[in-house]
Amino acid sequence: MINWNKVQEVKTPEHHLRIARWLENIYSSETRRGLLMAFRSSGKSTIVGVFCAWLLYKNPNTRILVVAADTVLARKMVRNVKRIIETNPLLCDICPKKKTEWASGSFTVVRDKELRDPSMLAVGLMSNATGSRADVIICDDVEVPKNCDTYQKRIDLREKLLEFNFILVPDGMQIFIGTPHTLDTIYKV
Repeated sequence: MINWNKVQEVKTPEHHLRIARWLENIYSSETRRGLLMAFRSSGKSTIVGVFCAWLLYKNPNTRILVVAADTVLARKMVRNVKRIIETNPLLCDICPKKKTEWASGSFTVVRDKELRDPSMLAVGLMSNATGSRADVIICDDVEVPKNCDTYQKRIDLREKLLEFNFILVPDGMQIFIGTPHTLDTIYKV
């Protein structure tokens, strides 16, 4: 992450370093599950995007699914990671020369395995992702005011999120990133 900030010519705030260490700990843990809550505009999604680029650098065969309350939001993270890969000199080996699978909502880096799923894919929470497989699922702002303002909507939200358990491969990693929007937040630990 520090390298990316140097490329961007920005300083790395202390809380970004703490988030980066936390992400690395989740990656190394046995449970490989985590919940990242921080104040609004703290850079949560940006840091997780850099983390996703790092995961693809470490293992280009990694498949990352980004789920957000809507597809537009999920695509923002995928687009950001794609841009990191295109502009960071350390990642030039995984950036394809011929960008046939290089769209705003999904892309595939140079990898040695022929996998059905892209390296990174963006889906909205209510999208149909059945049949997909992911080594990493990033749930970025899946709770928003529109989908959690009633008891029934929160139940529906929790049920929909359970479906992603069937997409995540055994020993896969899942990270929730968000800010609570209700007292009965899905982010309760």
